[in-house]
Amino acid sequence: MSTAAMSTITAPSTADTADAAPRHRRVLPVVRRTAWLLNALFWSAFAVLEAVNHGWLAGLLAVVFFIAPDLTFLVGIGDARGMAKGRLQPRAVPYYNTAHRALVPLALMTLYAFGPAAWAPAFAALCGWLAHISYDRAFGYGLRTKEGFQRD
Repeated sequence: MSTAAMSTITAPSTADTADAAPRHRRVLPVVRRTAWLLNALFWSAFAVLEAVNHGWLAGLLAVVFFIAPDLTFLVGIGDARGMAKGRLQPRAVPYYNTAHRALVPLALMTLYAFGPAAWAPAFAALCGWLAHISYDRAFGYGLRTKEGFQRD
């Protein structure tokens, strides 16, 4: 039997193992963004359901709170000239990051669920806020560094 006909088991080359790590790094963001998109669709549907069940005020507050987190861009807008494209004014970063953390509306939802007050338009507003945050994450817009650039 010739040596060419023999099959041998060899360890994967360094090129094979090096290729596996970048593939994993490419797949994880896609999975994460898909999860955020599904989350966004859920909270959007919940906000619409609340608006249908509880009237125009619930719908209005859901829309207002869907838009409101991006109003933080207005902080320091006068000083925005000459800044790099996509960079947020550093003075606006704390407001932007606070308004774009999912834990804030989730904590308020928990207080709403277990608290004594029950006003459906407030819950619809929190659904709109969570939908906004989820869409931002799904489309690649996350929190900002203190200098105003997108975090990785």
